[in-house]
Amino acid sequence: TGLMSSECLGNLLRVTLSAEYFKDKYLTFSVVDQTGVAWELDEAMASQCGYSITYSNWSNLEFRASALSCHSHLEKDVFTVTVQIKSSRTPDMKNVRTHLKSASCPYGLCSTRELLCESNYMEVSVRREVPQIVKDFVQDELEDWTSAFPEAKAQGASIWQIVFHQPEEKKALLVSNAWSAGYGLNTTDTRVLLRIPHTAISIQLIEAQGITFSAVRSSTFYRERWMILVVDTSVACPVDGVVYTNKTIIWTVPKYIQLLSNAATSFKDVLVEAGVDLHKLSAKEMASRKYVLLNDVNAITVKIPIGAEGGFYKTSVSNGQHGAKYTINLFLEHQWEDNKWGLTKYTIIKEIETPFEQVELVITNNSNLSVRLMNVTVGMFLPDVELVDLTIEGVTVAVSEAVQHGYQTHEIKYANGSKAYVIQVPFDAPSIKKEYMKADMRAYTLNVTLAFITHPTSDTFSVPVIAVSTVKDAVLPSARGFCDGRNLHLIITHGNVDQNWLPFISDWHLTPEAVQKYNYSLRDNGTHLAISVPFLSSHLNYEVFHPSGIKASLHLTLKDGNTLANRRDFSVSCTFSPSALIQCLPNGAVVITAVKVAGVADLDTNLLVLRDRQCKPSLVTEKTATFKFNVNTCGTSRKFNSTTMTYENDVLYFRPGNDTPVYQLKFACLYAIKQTVDVQYESKKNPPPSIQPGFGSLDLSMKLFKEKSYSEPYQKLDYPVVKYLREALYFEVELLQPKDERLELNLDDCWATNSQSQDSLPQWPILINGCENSKDSYRTVFHKVDYSLRVKFPQHFKRFEVMMFTFVQGTTLLQE
Repeated sequence: TGLMSSECLGNLLRVTLSAEYFKDKYLTFSVVDQTGVAWELDEAMASQCGYSITYSNWSNLEFRASALSCHSHLEKDVFTVTVQIKSSRTPDMKNVRTHLKSASCPYGLCSTRELLCESNYMEVSVRREVPQIVKDFVQDELEDWTSAFPEAKAQGASIWQIVFHQPEEKKALLVSNAWSAGYGLNTTDTRVLLRIPHTAISIQLIEAQGITFSAVRSSTFYRERWMILVVDTSVACPVDGVVYTNKTIIWTVPKYIQLLSNAATSFKDVLVEAGVDLHKLSAKEMASRKYVLLNDVNAITVKIPIGAEGGFYKTSVSNGQHGAKYTINLFLEHQWEDNKWGLTKYTIIKEIETPFEQVELVITNNSNLSVRLMNVTVGMFLPDVELVDLTIEGVTVAVSEAVQHGYQTHEIKYANGSKAYVIQVPFDAPSIKKEYMKADMRAYTLNVTLAFITHPTSDTFSVPVIAVSTVKDAVLPSARGFCDGRNLHLIITHGNVDQNWLPFISDWHLTPEAVQKYNYSLRDNGTHLAISVPFLSSHLNYEVFHPSGIKASLHLTLKDGNTLANRRDFSVSCTFSPSALIQCLPNGAVVITAVKVAGVADLDTNLLVLRDRQCKPSLVTEKTATFKFNVNTCGTSRKFNSTTMTYENDVLYFRPGNDTPVYQLKFACLYAIKQTVDVQYESKKNPPPSIQPGFGSLDLSMKLFKEKSYSEPYQKLDYPVVKYLREALYFEVELLQPKDERLELNLDDCWATNSQSQDSLPQWPILINGCENSKDSYRTVFHKVDYSLRVKFPQHFKRFEVMMFTFVQGTTLLQE
């Protein structure tokens, strides 16, 4: 059929299968004998019976049969072979299709001896009218006869045996035993044949002119009429002899091997020919391909330029790397005459494969910006490569499933047989990484790994593909700011590049936890990000005071979520009334908050004082200091007029060693001298307060702070916190829920352990029944909690200070 073609090549028949039809199919080969029985071939039977199955070019499959193969039908000068091929798309060979091919070729074994070196076996065929064994073999010959004669005498005329000469012994096998051992045996009216697989145990490695040969020395006996005849069926085939130099293959074969020419004293070349794929090439054809055939006195040399016509490149994989090897199927035929054998025909079929050479693949980005399509070409590949999988964001999908992820794949075939693959993905596919570059530019990055398989070897390799396209389509976030009486507000309108940008004030990340801690507001509805910060905040910047007010500024930076590089800066500034800093209470108490202004960079808010320098702030942050005092204290002065009484004082900052303040904030409280207030009063007898025990759900938190001011606690990323012995630890326990001002938090017991488990041992009490541990060398110190912006109910807080210690046993430090 058109699916298979046959060709007669000397004493070999070749059947070539259609690569297009049989591609991706599972195959079995059988040979049909004269009775119609199909013998399925495996590697052992093929090498024993004279069959070989090879790939001639990428996926082109060849079946070759020797003229004297086991199932050949010989008639006159013609041999016929029938091959049966079954194909299926599944490995279980279901829904199989059967194909038969029968072919006949002329049979011309004219030489006294014919030697064949095939890819999987060696074959020697000898004419029965053989000359006498040479004198050097007389002793072996007598021994061989001695072992063979009883068998030949006892059996019929068709029984014969083989004696293998090995260095340590001679081993005689009857035909049945030889066949069971994997040797192929055949006779015709005029010839005796021995076939030896390359895996046979009788094979020896010998050297000739530095070239290694796989060799078998044997004598074959057969009985004809009343005679027992012996023939020398030794055979040798070259194992190596190939070198690669200057981009050239050099194949050398010694002409006369001692095993094949023992006792011969005169030699004469009759024919030396070479070719490719079992086709002989003329001198003109070889010259056109730049082949060189040298016939010297002792050796025949064939030189082939790597990449020359007649061979082909095939894909190779080494350590996961893509590469190629140049392969050429050479054959050499040497005929000579000698005074022992007469005419010998020696045919060698040699597949030569060059060493692995890495081949760089080219990735070309042909993205179409107008239609927003990533378009990447990967190549070049040889025809024996197939794309099978894509790995997208860590998920491996088959080519057929890639479209579900937005990926289209196409194969491009070129006239020289090579091919490339095209990967197309929309810019807006989820797996395409989008990154803001600068100005209005965005980078779209395709990152996909392609997995390939080679045919027919099924080797695999992968190619990472990273392609970047820049497009002018970036929309940056914008913002507007405003203020009310107590807060500064920024409302940011999202663009298309800031999905992973993070809000920072200076280097402080506005996380939900941080926002809650400082009583800020942070809301994001997907299109807008709204941020609100109170006027008195440690994260604002303040400028010099004016009678009309104080200017406060909020500076916000959006940073890249991966690199933390600054992307956009926004700010809002507002002027607040000075009254926002001072509270003049009716009972004569004054609460004044001083802020650190931009003009005094080295100002330490802890060192701010009033006129009476003994009056220090009761609450300090990095940028604010809050004083709470009575108008009759701290050096406050007063003035009267007809309607008001004015109390004045100053918040001052002195640099060490200098009595001239570098910072001065004047403030005053005015009280009306005459003022009438109506107060409703009703007497009511209230029962005396009583305390009753009860049970309920309390929500508590305990935090570790960095300083005695209790202004900044350690965050999750700060842990584990490193402290030295006798260094102070500042703890705060807060009653979070319920928010009932009638409740007061009291601590009972507090202890430290050597692990995170509160029940583990050893333990050390820090508080016992609400009091410090009297056995402590450094006793726990309680700190007073005053009202502040964060502390609405001081009675809901307890603060205490503990000196850093460690657990010891004797003089040994205990560690978890």
